[in-house]
Amino acid sequence: MTSSGQFSSSSARRLFAAELESQLNAILFASPSHRSAAGIAAELEALPRSQQEKLLAWAATAAQTDAEIGHLMVTLAPLAFARFDAAGFDAWALAGLDAYDHDGAEAAKVLLGDLESFGTRFDGGKSFVRFADIEPRLSRFLQGLSGRPLSLGISSKTGAWTDSETIFLPPQLEGFADTAAGKEKYQVLAVMLWAQTFFGTFGSANIDLAAALQPWTETPEQQRAVDWLAALEAVRLEARISLDLPGLGRRIAAVRGQWPTSLENWVQRLERPAATLADSLAALTECMSGNLAAPQLPHAVLLDPAAALKIRAARMERDQVVLKRAINALKGSSGRSGQRDPNMVPLAAVGAEAAPGALDESAILPPEAQAAALSLQQDLGELPPEFQVPAGTGAWRPTRQDATGECSTSSNEPDRRYDEWDYRRKAYRRGWCHLFEADVPAGAAGYVEDVRQRYAALIRQLRRRFELLRGEDRLLGRQPEGDEIDVDAMVDALADRRSGAEPSTRVFRRRIRNQRSLAAMFMVDMSGSTKGWVNDAEREALVMLCESLESLGDAYAIYGFSGWTRTRCDIYRVKRFDERYDQDVCARIAGIEAKDYTRMGVAIRHLTQLLLHQPARHRLLVTLSDGRPDDYGDEYRGHYGVEDTRRALQEAREQGVRSYCITIDRHGADYLGHMYGAARYTVLDDVKKLPLKITDIYRRLAS
Repeated sequence: MTSSGQFSSSSARRLFAAELESQLNAILFASPSHRSAAGIAAELEALPRSQQEKLLAWAATAAQTDAEIGHLMVTLAPLAFARFDAAGFDAWALAGLDAYDHDGAEAAKVLLGDLESFGTRFDGGKSFVRFADIEPRLSRFLQGLSGRPLSLGISSKTGAWTDSETIFLPPQLEGFADTAAGKEKYQVLAVMLWAQTFFGTFGSANIDLAAALQPWTETPEQQRAVDWLAALEAVRLEARISLDLPGLGRRIAAVRGQWPTSLENWVQRLERPAATLADSLAALTECMSGNLAAPQLPHAVLLDPAAALKIRAARMERDQVVLKRAINALKGSSGRSGQRDPNMVPLAAVGAEAAPGALDESAILPPEAQAAALSLQQDLGELPPEFQVPAGTGAWRPTRQDATGECSTSSNEPDRRYDEWDYRRKAYRRGWCHLFEADVPAGAAGYVEDVRQRYAALIRQLRRRFELLRGEDRLLGRQPEGDEIDVDAMVDALADRRSGAEPSTRVFRRRIRNQRSLAAMFMVDMSGSTKGWVNDAEREALVMLCESLESLGDAYAIYGFSGWTRTRCDIYRVKRFDERYDQDVCARIAGIEAKDYTRMGVAIRHLTQLLLHQPARHRLLVTLSDGRPDDYGDEYRGHYGVEDTRRALQEAREQGVRSYCITIDRHGADYLGHMYGAARYTVLDDVKKLPLKITDIYRRLAS
């Protein structure tokens, strides 16, 4: 540990007690002990300048965590310097702070106070290896080894263990003559834990680990059974690692040394290449028949079935959702049958490329689906039958997805089919996009009311602005009935009577409100990229817009759009033209959330048709989006999607629908002018401006 730079080391003279006291008071002023630093400063005055600066630097670091720990460190510093060299003092101070982070202040005080016990760990040149020193390199190593994300964490237990998603390692390993040996031990522990997740320690398609351990669950023998299974699995996993990764196998064997005699009977059986968890469980039954305790292994890792199985079940559920959606999309793209077929091709055999005879050659699983398939295969040993891709012919029938992405209700046919423009062909692909329409699921009940309260002043201001758009009431004269007499008409009627002509009976005036005859459609991007603050801004903007439009009286509707490939283009109803702005609509606004991709052309065509059914002279389509048109696969991305969207907007304009886009994509100017026209889009540099901007633009367009 070097000085933080707060304390100068330019001079070699020792700091006097008064100087030390002043700096200690500045560092430890938050200590509740109210002890004077004068006595401690007097003791520290005798230390060399290098030790004084080291202590002050560590005290400042410790005080930022806990002032009392800093005070204790300063108090014990003379004894610590007498016991340790500079490296030992650094390790002692650092171990105290690590103990505070993981076990609290009392544990840190015990560790710092027991100098002799801590000092014995450095006898003979032995030293610590810290998890923090190895974590960056070990994390990259695991990323390349695991085949699926495995994070690293510090274990709160006495050993290394995994919950099948995170590998937990001790904060430090002790007793190594050099750091290389300690780092190798960390690597061995991490590899053994990775092997638990990769080679089926937590069960497979045919083995339920929880059921296998049931005879000893909630009995005094439970922990012994788990310890025995961990030892038996260590034998099997080491053999599997040595077979697949011989270099790592040799490192593990070097750390392990000789097998304990209690395991010798099982080594030959469990080292077979075909050995599985079933073999370890069979050996466990025999081991538990006696009273022998499980052996302690040098490379031992703990086994926590309860925690691992819980995390594993949640992960498998997520992976199944992702994989199901990807398979549905792929089957729809290839036009294959959704019915079961005897010629099933396991998805595991697909890899990145589609299996011949099952899907088009161009069909490729998205990266998240590839990761989900690999993860499920690691967990179960093989993919379940429902995640296999059928070969055969026939029309695939897509399924709708609910907000969680799980298949909820089936639909034999899409609600509508729309053409899509292929600029390369200079022609439409007829009936290419399958569109499904559904209501947005209700969100939090109090969301809209909360937005109303937070933005009450702004909403009142916006309402006043919108009311100005209504214009003055128009006075119609010479009416057969009305609220008041039309003086001019009455004078003419009297003149007609005096001249002998028949007077007119249309002598009244009637006030009418100017009719604006405008229908507005708001198309809200609900793609996955809007997740987070963009989605929050969209919902807040819609609440303010609805509150303002209600004072204007214009007909308006709100629809969201998302989807996954051309076979599942989703339109989500938030508010229809014929709906009032009521509690149901408020609940749907609250339920708007990020979903999948941004296939814009089909959404524009569908919402244009809804607009054309409105009996209004003027029709307006406003899009709220955070980026360019996009969809799964390489085809729609880029120029293809931009050209299809541009064509859909041209179609809308030809039918009398004006379009405008509001986006937060800073690169939007690169393509929005081509799609919408030079004056028909706005790029926001701050999403917080969205609520004001959308109402401002509506006023301008509707005037």
